[in-house]
Amino acid sequence: MSRKNTVSFFLLIAAVACLVLSSPLAARPAAGDRESVVKIIEQIQKADYEADRPTLHRLYEELAPFAESKGLAVRVQYWRGFALWRSAINGFNDNAPKQELQQDLKQAVDAFEKSLAADPAFVDSKIAIASCLGFLAYSFERGSPPQQEHIARIRQTLKDAQATAPDNPRLLWVLGPVYWNIPAERGGGQAKAMETYAKGLETIRSHKNASTDPLDPTWGEPELLMSLAWSNLNRVTPDLKAAEQNAQSALALVPYWHYVRDILMQQIHDAKAKQSATS
Repeated sequence: MSRKNTVSFFLLIAAVACLVLSSPLAARPAAGDRESVVKIIEQIQKADYEADRPTLHRLYEELAPFAESKGLAVRVQYWRGFALWRSAINGFNDNAPKQELQQDLKQAVDAFEKSLAADPAFVDSKIAIASCLGFLAYSFERGSPPQQEHIARIRQTLKDAQATAPDNPRLLWVLGPVYWNIPAERGGGQAKAMETYAKGLETIRSHKNASTDPLDPTWGEPELLMSLAWSNLNRVTPDLKAAEQNAQSALALVPYWHYVRDILMQQIHDAKAKQSATS
């Protein structure tokens, strides 16, 4: 091989190497990518508690460049879905337009499904899909075909999640409302729902000091406390003292949580005032 041909050969090899290394199939997270994703996740969780839906949408888009990154894709897609899932939940609390909420939930399900496609064993994406489908079902007319379709899929998704991780505290948080709306004679009821939240709370607290990856979902303690507060407020025989204690415990963890601080706590105080007036 002549010197000229040798130079051309090595230039060709170098060019091919550049193409391979830059191709999505060979992509690996750059040193700063993981750090950037962790920071965005922290902002998503803060925006969720603040009920800042525009910021949740913006952060969903900011995660997009990392969605195909090898080593990050599963969690990035989860947190993209999480941002829109929580945008919808906050939207329900603030009476946002139904079509807007449905769009958030459908896009969230799509992101969670992409997370599962990359790692079918990642149970937290299954849990989130079940919750999103539950809110979607709620948004449709009672008994309508779309609602029935979502309910059937929720049952299967929750069944799969329970078979894989029955004690996952985020699964128990999602199961709580399901039990709340099922009659006691069919295995549900208010007591069953509250027992489920309490079990989730015990589980998450017992694993609080475990070393975890910041990309993994570890949320749940404030949410379980909030759900216990709501349940104690809305049970057949309300326990307003317990409701207030639960809400205060949630706020001790997240003092800026809009829903608990500005909505739920006010409902508890109104109920206490009404109780005092009639006693």
